[in-house]
Amino acid sequence: MTDYFRPLVQTRAARPAGAVTLAGASCWFTHVEHLRRDATPRIVEAGDVPAAVLERLSAPRPEVAGLAMDRPHVMGILNTTPDSFSDGGVHHGRDAAAVSGSVMVSHGATILDIGGESTRPGAAFVPADEEIARVVPVIERLGTTGALISIDTRKAEVARAALAAGAGLVNDVSGFTFDADLAPLCAEAGVPVCVMHMQGDPQTMQDDPQYEDVLLDVYDFLAAQVSRLVGMGIARERIIVDPGIGFGKTQAHNLTLLRGLSLFHGLGCPILLGVSRKGFIGRIGREPQASARAPGSIAVGLAGLAQGVQILRVHDVAETMQAVRLWQAVQDPESEV
Repeated sequence: MTDYFRPLVQTRAARPAGAVTLAGASCWFTHVEHLRRDATPRIVEAGDVPAAVLERLSAPRPEVAGLAMDRPHVMGILNTTPDSFSDGGVHHGRDAAAVSGSVMVSHGATILDIGGESTRPGAAFVPADEEIARVVPVIERLGTTGALISIDTRKAEVARAALAAGAGLVNDVSGFTFDADLAPLCAEAGVPVCVMHMQGDPQTMQDDPQYEDVLLDVYDFLAAQVSRLVGMGIARERIIVDPGIGFGKTQAHNLTLLRGLSLFHGLGCPILLGVSRKGFIGRIGREPQASARAPGSIAVGLAGLAQGVQILRVHDVAETMQAVRLWQAVQDPESEV
């Protein structure tokens, strides 16, 4: 039976002797939650964690496409689709999308995630040629912003066109399960990738998601996919993981994953958290209008930073950056804000 170790993360400036640095950044821990599928969770000291696991939890994460992973990054969401769940049509068109992307970078986004196929619950499949027509002109326009351009796609054909246009990261919501040609393409191109967990596909994922243990099930999926990608020639140093909040999960599943986020540091990869404007934020925060959910989105994002998350994927870049700068200033007096 597999053992899992979730760091109980601290962010206080006053840290005790013997505290273990988390992922080479400012967070730390002295204890972990030891999890098994066949046993009650136990709290144990960090010194009781197997050496190989402790090394993976504590080791500094290498740069991703030149971005240092010892500080938080904000990824701006740029949906060039007419039907995304919260901003459908706003960036549909190369000029509007290019202007919006440039504004996001001016507000502090270091990554722009450009997608041409909506992945909202119930969204229809978009043919590759249509997806390419939506994203490539925008990528070409945003290549001079200085931000890392991420292509949000499940399809190798789209990724190939996007990389040729200047994208430098492939973000696959299917976790590289949809198109068998996508991982080999990324390995050959030598680009970093983001592996997300999704149960089902956008059309069906919210019908009736079921898990034995959502935290451990998602961890096991990501662990298996990371190992598979490494075996295909994508170095672990080029892999980002995303637990896929809202993708084939109920509200209870989402909250369980958010409470246990620090477990995913055991994969030895940077963690991306994408919660912006999602339905559970609207339900808990009592805000039916998706575009008005920045406060709730920021609250969950800061909770993620407190567990050592390295990348926040957001719609509201300016508001999130303001919150992140204040969070850093309060948590870490030596931070450069």
